[in-house]
Amino acid sequence: MRWHGRRLPLLLLAVLGAAEAAALRAAPAKPVGKAVKSAGKPVPAKVEAARVEALMLEEVLKSVMTRYPPWLAALIEQDIAGGRLRQTLGAFDPSLSAKLGTQDGYYDADYADAGVEQALPFWGGSLYGGYRLSSGLLPDYSKDRTQEDGELRFGGRLNLLRDGAIDRRRAAVFQARLDEELADPFILRQYLDFIRAATRAYVNWLASGLRLKVSEEILRVARERDGAIGKQIEEGLSAPIVRTDNEQLVLSRSLEVVRAQRRLEAAAIELSLFLRDAEGRPVLAGRERLPEAFPVAGPVPAALGGAELLNASVRRPELRRFDLMMEKVSVDERLARNNLLPNLDLGLSAAREFGGGPYKDLERTELQAGIELKVPLGRNEAKGRLEVAAAQMDRLRQEALFARDRIVAEVQDAFSAMEAAMAQISQNRRNVELAVKLEEAERFRFQEGASDLLALQIREQRTFEARLSEVEAVADYFRALAEYRAAVAADAPLPGRTAPIPPAESKPIPVSGGSRARR
Repeated sequence: MRWHGRRLPLLLLAVLGAAEAAALRAAPAKPVGKAVKSAGKPVPAKVEAARVEALMLEEVLKSVMTRYPPWLAALIEQDIAGGRLRQTLGAFDPSLSAKLGTQDGYYDADYADAGVEQALPFWGGSLYGGYRLSSGLLPDYSKDRTQEDGELRFGGRLNLLRDGAIDRRRAAVFQARLDEELADPFILRQYLDFIRAATRAYVNWLASGLRLKVSEEILRVARERDGAIGKQIEEGLSAPIVRTDNEQLVLSRSLEVVRAQRRLEAAAIELSLFLRDAEGRPVLAGRERLPEAFPVAGPVPAALGGAELLNASVRRPELRRFDLMMEKVSVDERLARNNLLPNLDLGLSAAREFGGGPYKDLERTELQAGIELKVPLGRNEAKGRLEVAAAQMDRLRQEALFARDRIVAEVQDAFSAMEAAMAQISQNRRNVELAVKLEEAERFRFQEGASDLLALQIREQRTFEARLSEVEAVADYFRALAEYRAAVAADAPLPGRTAPIPPAESKPIPVSGGSRARR
């Protein structure tokens, strides 16, 4: 799997079409029923709603994939690996050499030599060619002697044993190519982590906003009742202490609203790390961008089968990373075995002299062929490298085995959390229905004088706690869903595809509506 050169388009497709984004797509915001005043004139509510759209998860994920600094930094890893590969390929660049010289004394001569050598990517060989020219007289033992029009030469060398199948230069290139491939699982791991973190931040922000709405609703009920109690006191139907009790309740619920506001602000600050503007600056999502309720989600599978666990092991980048690391170690092992071999080098060369004189012992055309054998007596370096490679391979196998077990454990744990959260949603919804029913009955008894304010407060508090528990249960489901999708790498592009997995059928998981207006 290669992302170099097409990483951003590929991953943007993965984000915009990911099943998780589809699972967290909220319904359109409900139109506001009242007109909003602007510059003294009523403006239709739909115009105001068009100005501030509810913040959806797709927008957050798109921001992560285009402007989130850690993600952009992760993509640079591919460029770094590409640069290192090019650096190792420099060992096979052709080299140009040239020299000029003069000699005075008994032998008086000038000479020049220029040549090019090119290393071969196979059998550790090289090819060379050059031209040299000398004038005057040089001693017979000088290699710089040529006839008056110079000498053209070319040749080559091959390593038949040691450095034949592999050498240090080619081993460096092999490992650099593997490092370039290793950038892919690294980037994919970062991609899954950032998607999960951004999703959790969004869910926390949405849950905090819904908690604030529930807290404000119960505070509104207490404040409205305070006015009604005041009228009853004026008419002599209630004692003043009843109003004092309700005032204390208003203060207590006001504190709860302050805490909920602080939680929403903290969640917005955390979300701003992922939500950024066109210039890459963090954006604090205001309360006006909160959706009306939690989005929709796909159904939970009836059971976690072996196919899901197998797919998770295949799709997760950790095992691919271990495979590539083992290949790197195998390159070290091959190089160590190569260094145990003796050198057996074959050389071929040809030279052609041009012009006549001044040397009569130089043949017009010379051909040379030779073979050279070198046997190393001490091989401790190669044997030590071989032992290190074998130990590293054993260690990687154990780490890969544990990584596979950890993937299975993470999938099972996330699936269990998702099942538990789904079960809690239905139970919490029923709990809210019962709490509301009991609260309404207690309110009727209070209005008829058959109950006191304390009993009504207890019923209201239980309804409040039931609604908060429902919000947290739905939020836990979406957090567990994010963990599950990360555990199975559901948003990772499939090999040979540039599109993500199609989203599953979705069904709404609503949160019960807010409390009714009460007196």
